[in-house]
Amino acid sequence: MAITMTVSFGLVSVPVLVSPATEEHRVRLHEVHRSDGGRIRHRRVCELEDQEVAYQDVARGVEMPDGTTAVLNDADLERLPLPTRRAIDVLGFIPADTIDPISYQRAYYSRPAGPASERPYELLVAALARTGLVGIAKTALRSRERLTVLRPRHGVLVVHAVFWPDEIREPGPAPTSPVTDRELELAELLLNQMQAIDTRAVHDDYTEALNQLVAALSSGRELPAPAEPTQPPPDLMKVLEASIRAARGNRSS
Repeated sequence: MAITMTVSFGLVSVPVLVSPATEEHRVRLHEVHRSDGGRIRHRRVCELEDQEVAYQDVARGVEMPDGTTAVLNDADLERLPLPTRRAIDVLGFIPADTIDPISYQRAYYSRPAGPASERPYELLVAALARTGLVGIAKTALRSRERLTVLRPRHGVLVVHAVFWPDEIREPGPAPTSPVTDRELELAELLLNQMQAIDTRAVHDDYTEALNQLVAALSSGRELPAPAEPTQPPPDLMKVLEASIRAARGNRSS
């Protein structure tokens, strides 16, 4: 379902329709009772009254400093004094390659909300494509204010929700095992040999394996044991050289 929002940069305002850009295709696993396979259902129970609560009687709340709970309903949240509600407020523009990919979350497509929006919309998309810049904006998505990145994709403006800087954890100290110049040269050669790949040809092996498992269980067959995890190579140089030969063979076939 698309929602109407307004992209604002400088004095330019562009009403847009925003909708999810991705969807998951996967086998959904349910919680079940181990002994008989019955579905496990989670009920909404009020801890004060010890009784189940109907969905229409469920609200959201926040704990106050004195320990009491302030109950908020949808009408209260609609009155939230948030400037970015229904707005995508562009704060500035930066080079696209300065965004760390670890920051990216869910993506949304935005399209002009009407004929009057088409020209400024197309102008923003074309300007981003020509300059290689992306917009950094704030907006309220899915009940919270988020930092977002605006970038062009196939002539459409994509709105990426990204993590706030303080939500990204530091990785800790990096490994310090030194590599030789020759090892690095071979690794770079291997990367260059393997760089041609069409991601559209890559398939979800987990879903296929899960379907095979279900089929085996229903027919009483046994699946072969999974392969053991690969161990680090004892002779890195030999493995690199063999990998390069294999990659060259794959490219020529």
